[in-house]
Amino acid sequence: MALRERAMVSLRSVPSLPKHVRIQYDPVRQAFAVLSPEKVFWPNEISLDILRRCDGRSTVGHIIADLAAEYDAEQEAVAADVIAFLQEWSDKLLVKL
Repeated sequence: MALRERAMVSLRSVPSLPKHVRIQYDPVRQAFAVLSPEKVFWPNEISLDILRRCDGRSTVGHIIADLAAEYDAEQEAVAADVIAFLQEWSDKLLVKL
């Protein structure tokens, strides 16, 4: 069996959600869930903001700049959090780079 090469997040990466992953509103919990086969994730508001920007068109650099402006935060701090989040989700095959 061949091992999969780990995708590394960079500022030029263009993340998207794979076909098997979707964001769906749960009216019972009144919260958004991220659904993948046999798994459900309940992201917090900031994680959801990152995932919604993973549209296959925006670079990680643009996502960071957009979030920094929206949250009135330093780009460096936002960058560290966004890159770590996307790397973790990419490693779990929940985000494509």
